[in-house]
Amino acid sequence: MQIIKRIPWVALSVAIPLAIAVPGQAENPLHVEQLLTTGSCPLCDLSGADLTQAHLIGADLRFADLQGANLTEANLEGADLEGANLAEANLTSAFLTHANFTDANLDGANLTQASLYFVEVAGASMENIDLTSAEVVGTPISIGGN
Repeated sequence: MQIIKRIPWVALSVAIPLAIAVPGQAENPLHVEQLLTTGSCPLCDLSGADLTQAHLIGADLRFADLQGANLTEANLEGADLEGANLAEANLTSAFLTHANFTDANLDGANLTQASLYFVEVAGASMENIDLTSAEVVGTPISIGGN
C-alpha cells in the first residue's frame, strides 16, 4: 500500500523538471488551426507561432497576439492587423500590400526585405523596427529613421 502512495510523488518528481526543461509553445494550436483554415482569428493567441510562408491574404487578425511570431515570407496582403501585437515578430520578406496596422505594436519587428505598399500605420508603435532593404511605397514610415 505504501508503494501506491509514493507513485504520485515519483511521477511529480519526474514531470516537474521535464516541464521546466522543455519550453512549451506559447501560441494556442487551436488558434493557429483556426487562422490557417478560416483566415480569421481576431483576439487570438498566436504569440511565437511559426507562420512561415503562410497565405493570409485578407486575414482578420484584429487585436491578435503575434508577439515573436515567425511570419517570414508570409502573404498578408489586405490583412487587418488593427491593434495586433507584433512586437519582436519576424516579417522578413513578408508581402504587406494594403495591410492595416492601425494602432498595432510593431516594436522590435524585423521587416527586412518586406514589401510595404500602401500600408496603414496610423497610431502604430514602431520603435526599433528593422527595415533593411524593405520596399516602402505609399506608407508613412521612414527607412532611414528606423
